[in-house]
Amino acid sequence: MKRFDYSRPASVAEALAAWQPGSAWLGGGTNLVDLMKTGAVMPDRLIDLAGIPGLEDIEVSDDGSARIGALVRNSDLAHDPAFAAAFPMVAEAILAGASGQLRNAATVGGNLMQRTRCAYFTDPSSACNKRVPGSGCAAVGGVNGTHAVLGWSDSCIATNPSDFAVPLAALGAVVSVEGSDGRREIPFSEFHRLPGKTPEIDTALDPGELIVGLRLPAGAAAFRGHSRYLKLRDRTSYAFALVSAAAALRMEGDTIAEARLALGAVAAKPWRAAEAEALLAGQSPSPELFTRAAEAATGGATPSGDNDHKIELARRIAARALTLAAAGTPARMPALPASVHGDNAHA
Repeated sequence: MKRFDYSRPASVAEALAAWQPGSAWLGGGTNLVDLMKTGAVMPDRLIDLAGIPGLEDIEVSDDGSARIGALVRNSDLAHDPAFAAAFPMVAEAILAGASGQLRNAATVGGNLMQRTRCAYFTDPSSACNKRVPGSGCAAVGGVNGTHAVLGWSDSCIATNPSDFAVPLAALGAVVSVEGSDGRREIPFSEFHRLPGKTPEIDTALDPGELIVGLRLPAGAAAFRGHSRYLKLRDRTSYAFALVSAAAALRMEGDTIAEARLALGAVAAKPWRAAEAEALLAGQSPSPELFTRAAEAATGGATPSGDNDHKIELARRIAARALTLAAAGTPARMPALPASVHGDNAHA
């Protein structure tokens, strides 16, 4: 591991003052430290954010909105009674990710900043434009059955690995960040970037900016009664998604008044399916409707290699997630979310 400087500021202001080019923010370290060990990421300085006051609060408001501090642990958010009741598919997505030990360490802000799990990115001996701009993309023409089918470019075909980010995209979350020019908010749809010709730039953060929290907008909790997160993976736990979907419906009687749908593991960012949402609004739930919505959600999808199967998988998981959402959010979530072992439940 490369030698690096380490600092532990006592406030956001001190953290921002400590940043310089080559620095990296350290939250729970569940992704960054692994990448440092392999040499895929080699910062000159780590700025440890642990213990900064004011970044560990969870606030759920009566208007159906919420604010979440950047240092809130994933497990604490998923098991917060008020939050889980208001935003069950977000809690379900968190519990579908990683392992209990990692969720106890990982932070909300760090989850949004985690890097792709593309094997060519994590291997310093492989060509990767995201890790070393201009070096090429070994995934193009390589082993790429799990790579992007939406929004990819010739420069990069990697996917975003986050479960948590998918329902946040569906609900229109906002990321609060702070930098030398003050605080600003970034709509979630603009936070993660598609690769284009600059795949090394993962997010809309300016150099030295720090995530300080997340905000779910007013009315987001109106979907609580009909929302689900569904994840398809190679094994039941501790595996990243092959494809995933977050589906939420606001029902008025037997009619879908409003719909939200986002796909995960299909692109370099969570994929909000606006065309599918518009198609669902004002309709009555049916298998035929959900099939058409799933097809709309994957409109424009193309293989980036040996992964055309992911397009059909994405369509099927979108339709299935909509079907589960229409049936209603269960009072008790499965012990292993989105798994076949759903009879084993916990509160």
